Amino acid sequence: MQFRAMFKNGPIVSLLIGVAVLAFPAQGAFAAEGLLTSVKELRAPVAQGGREPSLSTMYDGRVLMSWTEPKGSGFAVKVAISDGSGWSAAQTIVEADDLFVNWADFPSAIALEDGSLVVHWLRANGDDDYFYDINIAFSQDEGVTWSTPIIPHDDRSQRQHGFATLLPNEGGGFSVIWLDGQSYDTYASQDVADNAMQLRMRKFSADSSMGEDLLLDARTCTCCQTSAAVTGDNELLVVYRDRSLEEIRDISIVRETSQGWSTPQPVSVDGWNIEGCPVNGPAIDTVDGNAAVAWFTAANDFPKVKVAFSSDDGITFAKALEIDTSAPSGRVDVIQLKDGSALVTWVKQTAQGEAILICAVKPQEGCVRPEVVAISPSGRTVGFPRMTLGNGGVFIAWTEPTNPSVTQPRGGTTIRTVLARTEELK
Repeated sequence: MQFRAMFKNGPIVSLLIGVAVLAFPAQGAFAAEGLLTSVKELRAPVAQGGREPSLSTMYDGRVLMSWTEPKGSGFAVKVAISDGSGWSAAQTIVEADDLFVNWADFPSAIALEDGSLVVHWLRANGDDDYFYDINIAFSQDEGVTWSTPIIPHDDRSQRQHGFATLLPNEGGGFSVIWLDGQSYDTYASQDVADNAMQLRMRKFSADSSMGEDLLLDARTCTCCQTSAAVTGDNELLVVYRDRSLEEIRDISIVRETSQGWSTPQPVSVDGWNIEGCPVNGPAIDTVDGNAAVAWFTAANDFPKVKVAFSSDDGITFAKALEIDTSAPSGRVDVIQLKDGSALVTWVKQTAQGEAILICAVKPQEGCVRPEVVAISPSGRTVGFPRMTLGNGGVFIAWTEPTNPSVTQPRGGTTIRTVLARTEELK
């Protein structure tokens, strides 16, 4: 069993804020008329110890959630579906003692055009804590039964393969993008260009046959999440944290066109020089020719959450907007809205505890009215909150630290999900 401990001791009292008015240093008071016009709790069908939720929207507007929870001496990966009124019963994809379970690199699930589900998870492939492979399985009956898992990467070395993004393609197939450690040796010289994690991708057709394992960038940051979106012209955009020989780790984008893949280009030049991975990936979303990218940077030791907008399907981006400069923690997600604005979530430490914030960011105004979704006052982490737009509004999910109990004397986790409405969705 591979598991990296990540929570500190301490009691937890969960606080769901919704439209409350709060003030934070250097950020200003929240407006009295809140962004979230309603917040509805959706009780997640997870067992004690559930963690690392991931969300995606199905073609009919329902929302698919995947997560990990303890099972015997190992773990299980599960999925459930919501129509906005609640969640379906949980369906188990895999149970095993050798799953790689980590707070930052976790399973995800998507639905294809024909309604079939695709899920990825991580399985240990060696004795080192960070030797693992990506596994992918398919379901034709909304998670009741699953295919034999396959590995999407050609490399079978005992190295890291993870931080995967799944994305449906036109024509019923899907793409998988991941970080691949086939050339990365942490014990070798770090100033050699090819000693680094790689960004790779592979397409699957509607019949699940695999295309070529493609290299998109030969030198990337080690352990930041990837993110991808499809443009109106069905071109694939991938954003990730890059890594130069000078250890500048800014956000880059690559684009699939009819002529092939573009060379990596910076979304914004932050100039963040950092010797190790910050474990803090970007997020991208697109709609109607517009694209928004959100990310965290701490260039010049000044932590910020930033957003950049594109009005030409991600070919060019306007100057990045700084939406939180009061020492945020990052861990962002983004939804591009039809009116050109974007919903952005991120995490920050506050006097009240670790807070999940949300804001409607406008290209000309930036983030005017940030709002708190929830606070974990225990000092333990909410992980990487995820959100998606589905039937009824915006679904938000996060890992929720829980109080100590007889079975978990140090405190445990569960998963919290809410369905929120905003003014921007009216």
